[in-house]
Amino acid sequence: MVSRAERYGWILALAVLVAFAVPWFLWGDGRTALGLPLWLWWHVGWMGLAAVVFRLFAIRAWDDGVEGVA
Repeated sequence: MVSRAERYGWILALAVLVAFAVPWFLWGDGRTALGLPLWLWWHVGWMGLAAVVFRLFAIRAWDDGVEGVA
């Protein structure tokens, strides 16, 4: 079981992942890197970060976040 502070940390991590999932600040930006637009690189990096955060959540807090709800 995770502490209350850690539970709020997971909620904050989820909120940050959701808030920055869409790179609104790159809309209309035509810059590219290695032949691909920057917004696409943002998504690649963001999905990598989301995968790492989900893995940590699965290791650390899965029981409280998913199985503990039922």
